[in-house]
Amino acid sequence: MWTPDLTRRSEKLELMDDRAIGGEELAEALRDLRVVNRVLGAAWPTLEGVKRLWRAAGRPARLSLIDVGAGSGDINRRLLAWADRRGVALRITLVDLHPETCATAAVYYRGEPRVSVVCADALRLCVRADVVTASLFAHHFPARQLPGLLTALARAARLGVVVNDLHRCRLAWIGIWIWTRLFSRNRMFRNDAPLSVERGFRAPDLDVLRADADLGELTYAWRPLFRYLITVPGIARQ
Repeated sequence: MWTPDLTRRSEKLELMDDRAIGGEELAEALRDLRVVNRVLGAAWPTLEGVKRLWRAAGRPARLSLIDVGAGSGDINRRLLAWADRRGVALRITLVDLHPETCATAAVYYRGEPRVSVVCADALRLCVRADVVTASLFAHHFPARQLPGLLTALARAARLGVVVNDLHRCRLAWIGIWIWTRLFSRNRMFRNDAPLSVERGFRAPDLDVLRADADLGELTYAWRPLFRYLITVPGIARQ
């Protein structure tokens, strides 16, 4: 099987980054993404990072969260279930740039008063929260834009930023390529899922980020099923 060169991050744009693509094709791609997220446990690194910040803050009874590049926001189901078990009053704001994606998220969380949806640019957030999360979102940005992205998210977070993203490696690429061919006929999902791995990260990429003067306290750790859990302290004013 041919595999791409994974020694460097790809800068090819994903179809999902094209806001001209919508309708049923986008809706189907989001459905396929929800399935793969559920099966592969995509929420676990995000939940781990949120719990870590919550404990460090003294286990507050109330917690606010902004999820940028949220897509359907499905990963947050796991966070809401955790909050229920812990008795934490959790409020989540889902942020995405694509109006149709925002509409999908609003339908997905219809009847859930703890979740609201805002169409906005992650680089120009006008809202603040205790925690800002970005799950499978940072890889959409080229290396030159990542410091600005993480700094913008940190400015919106009082406690910290939790980034959950992909480890760029051959096994992960092969696995998701096979998955998309077996379980999806959606052009967008078949293109974007393997390309997301090509745009994912390796430790040297994250070390370069950590060397940035504004991101010196960035931490990262590898997690099962080819993920990185990345955290950055928050700098939002109370």
